[in-house]
Amino acid sequence: MGSLTEKIEKYIRSLLESNSTDEIILRRKELASVFGCVPSQINYVLQSRFTPERGFIVESQRGGHGYIRIIRVCLSDVEDRLNHIEEIVDDAMPSQDIRRLLKNLEERGLLPLRERTIFEVMLRFMDEMLTSLFDLPAYKRDELNTELVRRLLKSLAII
Repeated sequence: MGSLTEKIEKYIRSLLESNSTDEIILRRKELASVFGCVPSQINYVLQSRFTPERGFIVESQRGGHGYIRIIRVCLSDVEDRLNHIEEIVDDAMPSQDIRRLLKNLEERGLLPLRERTIFEVMLRFMDEMLTSLFDLPAYKRDELNTELVRRLLKSLAII
């Protein structure tokens, strides 16, 4: 049996799948009572499993009439894809964050396994070269690797 976090994520995803639109509106307190947990557990699931990198936008309004709106990002045209890349790729991401981003893009069907593998091989090579040949500090390597990934993702997004 899965963890509570996985159960909540699966439940929310099933609500999204059964909805004809790409958004749902929930109440944090009601969702917490369904799973017998505290509302902060719902916050954790939203912050860790429904992120822009994974293709979601979460809006929330706190208070008595508060709500949570979860929107699945649809990237049907080139401009949407380019904007999404700008939104999810930071200025300097550590290698592990870049790899996590690439895995999420693959899981969403936006980056085929073949391209993801090419990206990862390229990143390992770049990291080795920037370390051994140029002796760059980690933050500079992160900046260069991130910019390279951003440019490659943008070029794939226009195709």
